[in-house]
Amino acid sequence: MSFASTERKGPKGPLSGVRVLDLSAYIAGPYGCSLLADQGAEVIKIEPPVGDNLRKYPSTLDAESRAFVGVNRSKWGMVLDLKQESDHAVLMRLVRDADVLVHNFRPGVPERLGIGFAQLAVINPRLVYCSVTGYGSKGPLKAKAGYDQVLQTMTGMCTMQGKAGGPPEILYGSVVDYYASALVAGGVSSALYEREKSGFGQHVGVSLLRAALTMQSARLIWAEGEPREVGRDMRSGGITGIHPTKEGHLYLSANTQHFWAALCEKTGLSEIAANERYDSVRKRAQHKSELVPRLREALAAHTALEWETIFGEQVPCAAARAVEDMFDHPQVQAEDMITTFEHPTLGSYRGFTRAVEFDRTPGPNPSPRRCSASTPMR
Repeated sequence: MSFASTERKGPKGPLSGVRVLDLSAYIAGPYGCSLLADQGAEVIKIEPPVGDNLRKYPSTLDAESRAFVGVNRSKWGMVLDLKQESDHAVLMRLVRDADVLVHNFRPGVPERLGIGFAQLAVINPRLVYCSVTGYGSKGPLKAKAGYDQVLQTMTGMCTMQGKAGGPPEILYGSVVDYYASALVAGGVSSALYEREKSGFGQHVGVSLLRAALTMQSARLIWAEGEPREVGRDMRSGGITGIHPTKEGHLYLSANTQHFWAALCEKTGLSEIAANERYDSVRKRAQHKSELVPRLREALAAHTALEWETIFGEQVPCAAARAVEDMFDHPQVQAEDMITTFEHPTLGSYRGFTRAVEFDRTPGPNPSPRRCSASTPMR
């Protein structure tokens, strides 16, 4: 068995020559590996015979799960049943030549499967081994299954998202999973860099709990003597936020003095721009009951898209759009963020390209995943 001919064509990326074995499922681990593939790494996704659970998620696509396709670009595919001795042996042969292995098994499971870090380090001391867990490898919750919205709810994100006096609200979009995927890519890349100096791989631990708390670093400050119930949110309040217009909604950010002055001038409210009652973000938040009605009355003169043009570069803002509008947005197009893929079962589709730009080593063009879970590649 050889993957010698699987190198992707095109420019070299910063991680070209790195081989990644992706044994993970769902979003955090798989998309972290796709981010490595974006940078040129050769990623081999290894699924059990039943396939990644994300394949079974609801989708309006008949041939594939939209979620699975979206987080598994630019990978080769294999099917291995690690409980079978012959398939386990195949993985061990791959491990000998691999640079990275990523999985999201719960603590204890890898050791039972014979793929724990200590077990694989004997075979390949240079292996960078990344485990993605719900809660980490220690503590009372280490064996508990972790999912994005479970961790959102546990860590206060949903309570903070909810309106004052209202119930907690989920942040849709799998924000914890996707942030964890960035931690996977960043942690693995750092470990690869360190390996070039020491000659040894190491265990990289990423958890959804760490990701959820990392995203709230500005909230996780509790000064000595402070009561439990204090304002911990970063929202500036007042003017900054989503407002109705003549047609559609508009998000405005006017936290700096020059943006505040430009907002007042563009909306015909110049007389309040220099008012000392409103000359800071904190003061504007305190007096929002006075300011917001006047602002919204002014915003009713134009649509959200018209206000985008009127404000231009002088006032940070955005009309509320559907995600479908991003496919053909001129800025997205200018940055080459969307491309057309030819998928073996799905056919032609448009999707996201890569998250980071490298000018000297851009990496090969992204591609759809190369084989389905029903097609063993051994």
